[in-house]
Amino acid sequence: MKHIIIGTAGHIDHGKTTLIKALTGRNTDRWEEEQRRGITIDLGFTWFDLPGGDRAGIIDVPGHERFINNMVAGVVGMDMVLLVVAADEGIMPQTREHMDILSLLGIEKSIIVLNKCDLVDEEWTELVEEEIREELAGSFLEKAPIVRVSAATGAGLKELVDIIEKIAEEEVVEKDTATIPRLPIDRAFSLSGFGTIITGTLLSGTITKEDVLEMYPIGKTSKIRSIQVHGQDVDKCYAGQRVAINLSNIKKREIGRGCVLAPPGSMKNTDLLDVKMNILDSSMRVLTNHTRLHLFTGTSEILCRAVLLDKEEIGPGESGYVQLRLEEEIALRRGDKFVVRFYSPMETIGGGVVLEPNPSIHRRFQEPVIEDLKRKESGSTADVIEMHVKNYKDTMITLSDLARLTALSPEEVEQDIEELKEQGLIRTYALKKDTYVWHAGAAKEAEETLLNALKKYEASYPYRYGMKKAEIHTNYFRKIKPNVFDLYIGSLTEEGILERVDEFLCTPGYQVRKDTLYDRVSAALMGAMEKAGFDFVRYSEIPVGSVDPDVEDDIRNILLEEGKIVKVTDEMYTLSSYMEEAKEKIQEKLKEDPVITIAQVRDMFQTSRKSAKPILEYMDSIKVTKKTGGESEFCGEPHFAKRAVHFHAVRGHSRGNVHEI
Repeated sequence: MKHIIIGTAGHIDHGKTTLIKALTGRNTDRWEEEQRRGITIDLGFTWFDLPGGDRAGIIDVPGHERFINNMVAGVVGMDMVLLVVAADEGIMPQTREHMDILSLLGIEKSIIVLNKCDLVDEEWTELVEEEIREELAGSFLEKAPIVRVSAATGAGLKELVDIIEKIAEEEVVEKDTATIPRLPIDRAFSLSGFGTIITGTLLSGTITKEDVLEMYPIGKTSKIRSIQVHGQDVDKCYAGQRVAINLSNIKKREIGRGCVLAPPGSMKNTDLLDVKMNILDSSMRVLTNHTRLHLFTGTSEILCRAVLLDKEEIGPGESGYVQLRLEEEIALRRGDKFVVRFYSPMETIGGGVVLEPNPSIHRRFQEPVIEDLKRKESGSTADVIEMHVKNYKDTMITLSDLARLTALSPEEVEQDIEELKEQGLIRTYALKKDTYVWHAGAAKEAEETLLNALKKYEASYPYRYGMKKAEIHTNYFRKIKPNVFDLYIGSLTEEGILERVDEFLCTPGYQVRKDTLYDRVSAALMGAMEKAGFDFVRYSEIPVGSVDPDVEDDIRNILLEEGKIVKVTDEMYTLSSYMEEAKEKIQEKLKEDPVITIAQVRDMFQTSRKSAKPILEYMDSIKVTKKTGGESEFCGEPHFAKRAVHFHAVRGHSRGNVHEI
């Protein structure tokens, strides 16, 4: 289910609150003064369910010029806006200012609601519609649908709801619930027995009951006691929902509109902002250096001075890079939108986007500063880094290489990498000296390639445990360094995406085939080895019938992997039980004498020297014996290699393991 936030905008007394009551059955004017005067002063909130099942939160914002700061606060987190125009009056000055604010804050999905159509005739309604279309030509509202309604009689409400649902389904993009939560506060109050309550629109992420979050910019942490969404208690709320949260450890008097609730350490307070400033075409003001302004961003209203970095002045319809020096601290993120109004008289003159929320103080007309801002405008540093990472899908790229490519400090790169990682856009593989970064899209593509290759391999070689890791690296990932590839494979096995049997990789749940052919070949191999005893038989001389040599080798490898047979030499194999018997007898002999010869082994197992020597070499390989050099045992006889071992019990082990001293 989508969580949709709808706002209203428009001139005072054009029927916004009445329209919301007609849609929801609730009055959003909370204060006695609002109800007495018949105007909305503060933000009002309610909701209604769309026919398809989505729930739409709706915000009633003030239309009066004196309460424009509340209007800007209400726009935060909106998915679409109902621009309400009274049919008996048409577009009014406050309607135009609201349109400018919506445009500056990036609100694009809008519906023009022509209200009070019951008060005028058809001809007048058509004239007003024509006037609206002319007024909106060339603006972001140019193609917005116009719906005729009467909030008083209910006429046209069904058509309005149908259009809202259509836009919600086809155009509204669900907000990111996987990233860090951020909740700008638009209202704080206290309730007896509960303590401090805050409300706002959750812009991103999720908040869960018992989470510990920080209130910016005051710097106090608080545990979430309880959460309400549309009047119902919930354990978790999601981006795009209107929420009310009961906080611990923070008093109402400490919180003001403009505070932001987010994870501890995820944001940083600032009294400086680097921005791209756009002055409205309709503005009658020219922005000059050091002009004092009212800044509206999120739910904040702060006084500031504008330092023009690349121009002497910015006129109507123009834009420029500006550093805003704030009179109070605030906590923002790169990409946040804002509106500025002239200090006195209060009128909206422009707005823009935050390029850097934590800059240092800049002097004017510094080319490196301007170039840096241009780069940040074209995309955030995280966006730029993501683009670079995408270009290295075959090899991955290191953090140090990214720092060189982007001209950012390693600390800045690490911060952006963490942000991208939290958003699920990249994956990292840390080595001692550096960290390798891979785009999630490339990693997913590689994962699909790998699984498809394994499936084909398993179908072609059903008697193998899978494909060798080294073979996969050579065939599909040869441009990735082996130690980084090992980390990648390790992550896939941890996530259960593939399975590993020693150096073999396979798809989850895959088992080697054990059919009648397997039974016949394994029985032939093990039968021949059992019959040969300690004389051993060459693997190539064991008759198994008409079987593909590769299949025979695969079945032999299954027997090896399962520990039923062991490899004595390159040509000789035997039953594991035989070599266990040999190990026990040799260890008993070594307790009496630390030196054992090939001749002694030959006699011990009544075999030939040709078979005795491999037995001792096998014992060397499993650390039971150690070759110490050649000694002459008998005069005139060939020199026999002796093997000497000294034993002591390994402390802490219950089994009789032995080590050379």
